[in-house]
Amino acid sequence: MFDLSSVDLLDAFTRELTMCRVRPGEHVVVLSEPASRGDYVAAAFGAAKACGAHVISATVPGGSPAPIPSTHTGAGPGLTSVLTDTTAQDLLKSADLVVDLTQEGFIHAPVQQEILRAGTRIVFVCDAPDVLIRNLPQDGDKDRCLQAADLLKRSADMRVTSRAGTDLSVRLEGSRPEFQCGYADDPGRWDHWPSTMVLCWPEISNGRIVLAEGDILLPFKEYVREPVTLEVRDGHIEDVTGGAEAKLLTTFFEDADDQWARSLSHMGWGLMRGADWFATALYGKGDLMGMDARAFAGNFLWSTGPHPVLGRESYAHLDIAMRGCTVSVDGTETVTDGVLADR
Repeated sequence: MFDLSSVDLLDAFTRELTMCRVRPGEHVVVLSEPASRGDYVAAAFGAAKACGAHVISATVPGGSPAPIPSTHTGAGPGLTSVLTDTTAQDLLKSADLVVDLTQEGFIHAPVQQEILRAGTRIVFVCDAPDVLIRNLPQDGDKDRCLQAADLLKRSADMRVTSRAGTDLSVRLEGSRPEFQCGYADDPGRWDHWPSTMVLCWPEISNGRIVLAEGDILLPFKEYVREPVTLEVRDGHIEDVTGGAEAKLLTTFFEDADDQWARSLSHMGWGLMRGADWFATALYGKGDLMGMDARAFAGNFLWSTGPHPVLGRESYAHLDIAMRGCTVSVDGTETVTDGVLADR
């Protein structure tokens, strides 16, 4: 019996690598661990060949330094086998593009910045097949992200409000706005397929965040069932009150035993129009990273833990996706009651 599962993915991976500007003669490394999807490895390998690139498939031992379960959480701590092996790192630095098919990626590992500084492009892929295909990058996605990032760069303040009671003021100075557009086409760029979002790394934020029923807690991949109120002072969560989810968050902060667990990290809003808010409810938790929730068009996404601008290394990384918020940047509404202004 032949395993042809990767055939349906070949066209999608070829489109993705084309968006990543893979050209004949370039060198592509497909990075995986034993728990990675074999059909993704095959599809990425075949797509690189279809683009005329030299391709190497490299499988390294699994295992993460993170003290929490590490399966599609979004924490991005990297694999110990790469973090401690300069030979593996040199291979990745020598590539033009790395297709990262590991379970968690390396987004919050300092070694990834070393690889990017070598000029390597990295695209991270781990969500379910139909999630990838439904959210394939489109022409114009990057331009929309760049416009949103430029707005953040030239602005001083962001305010987030909601009918549920959220009222958060954010100082944008020094917040290093960034974006994800779903593909890595420039030297030294990391991106995530699928994703279309804008984000920044502020230091100072104050006010109240109120999670409403139906907001999504990641990496738990759970919907909020009862309102949760978080009081924020100078970028730090001072108090959490509410029902079961409030107790879940409080326990997470306490068990993390991490000085940055209650500190806010990146925040921004989603621009991915193909995203499905209910995808989190329709898949097994091990099948998804949860990019539908993280990049959903018109969401407000905020996080805790690691903060590269301030040099904070932390494994206590939460991403919390909220609907129904209004996001104003220097008085300009980019999202109104959960709907993108350009819609």
